[in-house]
Amino acid sequence: GSGRRTKTRTDSRSGRYVKSTIPHEKTSDIAFDATFRAAAPHQLNREKDGMAIAIRRPDIREKVREKKIGNTILFVVDASGSMGAQQRMSAAKGAILSLLIDAYQKRDRVGLIAFKGNSAELILPPTSSVELARKYLQNLPTGGKTPLPHGLMKGYEVIQSELRRDPDVYPFFILISDGRANVCLHGESALEETLEIASHIKAEGIHSTVIDTEAGAVRFGFARQISDAMGARHLKLEDLRSDSIVNAVRSSIVM
Repeated sequence: GSGRRTKTRTDSRSGRYVKSTIPHEKTSDIAFDATFRAAAPHQLNREKDGMAIAIRRPDIREKVREKKIGNTILFVVDASGSMGAQQRMSAAKGAILSLLIDAYQKRDRVGLIAFKGNSAELILPPTSSVELARKYLQNLPTGGKTPLPHGLMKGYEVIQSELRRDPDVYPFFILISDGRANVCLHGESALEETLEIASHIKAEGIHSTVIDTEAGAVRFGFARQISDAMGARHLKLEDLRSDSIVNAVRSSIVM
């Protein structure tokens, strides 16, 4: 739902005070209400020294705070010349705009990487601006070979940079591809490279979904292999429209 948001415990003093705890080290973020409650039972036995209430170190309680955090949702889309590239890109574009419109007044950022030819390009750096997304997503490139390892690696790098910007952000990676990689990063098998990067994404605990665009009578199931290596949810594009992609994303991330 649009009202509930991801929450995280925070060490900063900007979050909402939700409860108190006994501090493990020196603190300046004192929960006075809880401190007074802890001190109250001992007042009869304590020297007040003219104070209304005598507080000792064991009484001190610290505030536990919670702050709302945003999701960074990164679409990594196969824009290569394989059949249906235009359909993939327009489905991704529709989903991105819907998510950003839904994210209005929230902290979500959405970005897009397209891979084709011999490289992957960050078409839309993660943003919360609908206007910026419309501008960047106006002309989406398609055609050429399928440098899938480049796409995954670029996505991994963008998410790492988002986490450096805000360690509390909740990253979410959406790959839209049939999984047929035919351009290598370092000259090994393109599929093996892809699976290796996918397993790094899983090891980093990055939440992900693979939207499998493979169609036709003969199917190789490469996207399924990639989703297994990523620990990702596997969905088929033929079962989804762009609004269903949005629903799939919403149900996968903590809104």
